[in-house]
Amino acid sequence: MKKTKEQISYNMKQVKNKDSVIEVMLRKELWSRGLRYQKNVTDILGKPDLIFKGKKVAVFCDSEFWHGYNWEERKEDFKSNREFWIPKIERNMQRDIEVTEELQKQGWTVLRFWGKEIKQNVKTCADIIEKEVRGI
Repeated sequence: MKKTKEQISYNMKQVKNKDSVIEVMLRKELWSRGLRYQKNVTDILGKPDLIFKGKKVAVFCDSEFWHGYNWEERKEDFKSNREFWIPKIERNMQRDIEVTEELQKQGWTVLRFWGKEIKQNVKTCADIIEKEVRGI
């Protein structure tokens, strides 16, 4: 069933930029391991989803749609309003690169996970974070 522009607009406005399913899954796993973090810190470039301030570790949970997973194939999926969506997502992808590079220059370790990685194997994602934070 084809959606109207109003329905699509409404759906896009409902997308959360914090406390998403993938963020909550990852946070619960980290918390259960005794790892304490700050979430959605606005005074750090890129507003990481999680940070471990003392260890300078920033974690981003990137959804496939907004961050351009498998972009060369996926951008062909856009049938309507391509002139808006393609540049928007490509800019998001470029911003992710810029944020990562700048945080690394500032001494941060930046970890990025795709939403599907978190959903399919949250423990493995948490293992990577735990190793970095604990220096294992």
